[in-house]
Amino acid sequence: MMRTLEAWYQIAAPYVLSIVRIVAALLFMQHGGQKLLGFPPGGHGMPDPFTLSWVAGMLELVGGGLLALGVFTRPVAFLLSGQMAVAYFMAHAPRGVFPAANGGELAALYCFVFFYLWFAGAGPISIDWLFRRQAAPVEADIHTQ
Repeated sequence: MMRTLEAWYQIAAPYVLSIVRIVAALLFMQHGGQKLLGFPPGGHGMPDPFTLSWVAGMLELVGGGLLALGVFTRPVAFLLSGQMAVAYFMAHAPRGVFPAANGGELAALYCFVFFYLWFAGAGPISIDWLFRRQAAPVEADIHTQ
């Protein structure tokens, strides 16, 4: 029974990675949508172009979209992880030490989810995976010659 369960975990894990990536990216995109599009409602209005808030909104909306699709996952995840670290230390850490008290839980969580995606990649439900699978036979041919 344990071997069967372990085998199932190993088979399912890459797909769960993809699902976590997609859900995190779609949730993250909402922050950019609020900043730049006023949707979903609850944002603070459109920031002036090329301000820090506008750049953050672009990264959230465009980077979140790329992550949701699984396109350039590793470099995008690295960039967004850095963005969330900067956001945490600029906007939340000055308000206190503990994320629960300074409102920085989401920034910290996104930072580490994206950091993980930088290492783990997109998983099989992604455009990255399709390109990698299409390129694999060519790479194998090169190495066998």
